[in-house]
Amino acid sequence: MHDVTAQNKMMACRISHGGDTALHMAARLAPPTKLKSVSGTALQMQREIQLFEAVEKLIHPNFKGLSNDVGLTAQELFTEKHKELLESGEKWMKDTSNSRMLVAALIATVVFAVAFQVPGGNRSDTGVPFFLKRTSFMIFIVSDALTLFSSTTSILMFLSILTSHFAEQDFLESLPKRLIIGLASLFFAIATMMVAFGATLSIVLEQRLKWVSIPVTLLACFLVGLFAMLQLPLFLQMVKSTYWSDISRPNGKHKHLPVLNESQVISDYH
Repeated sequence: MHDVTAQNKMMACRISHGGDTALHMAARLAPPTKLKSVSGTALQMQREIQLFEAVEKLIHPNFKGLSNDVGLTAQELFTEKHKELLESGEKWMKDTSNSRMLVAALIATVVFAVAFQVPGGNRSDTGVPFFLKRTSFMIFIVSDALTLFSSTTSILMFLSILTSHFAEQDFLESLPKRLIIGLASLFFAIATMMVAFGATLSIVLEQRLKWVSIPVTLLACFLVGLFAMLQLPLFLQMVKSTYWSDISRPNGKHKHLPVLNESQVISDYH
């Protein structure tokens, strides 16, 4: 809503026959066709809040607390109309976090155990790994540590989502940002885990099968790419909706609103 016109501001402060302001109209639930343009009920809830706050910036402060003929303010109407969407968004967030956290927990468990059972074993007298001076062993150690740290970060992010209050404002930035960090950390953990696996095979089979690193690398890239292909659409949509939304921008500006009219103040969005 860049360069909001004076006419838009004036129409945003008008009151309909039912006592509804433009903010009351923005508080109503969007039609299913508009909601389905965004996948995931949590992102749909985020978009509804973004629109509500975008219109709220056009409203004169004296109009924000006005009640319509039913006796509801715009905020009260928003809460009432979005109650089911809020519950669905909470369920979607919990289900998404639970499944991803399970994967992250499995990865963290495995790499933590592997850190104490390094490939090739340790010297009985000093405890120093036999292959400590090999480059492949250092790659294994570094990638294993990165996997543990990133998977733990992912677990903490998903756990923070599950323990959230799931208030309306949480869906605007707090929950989506946590999910973005959790998904990014999980993807990084899977990628580094495959690097550690490839380094381990290279250490163990280097003396006998020197060519093994090539197919292992290709297979690892395929698995990481498969995970990225499955999760990337959701991740990119969340990033775009949170940081580069077509309704709300990080710098506080908004996408251009169409010229408003009395019958449909926000017709392009609701």
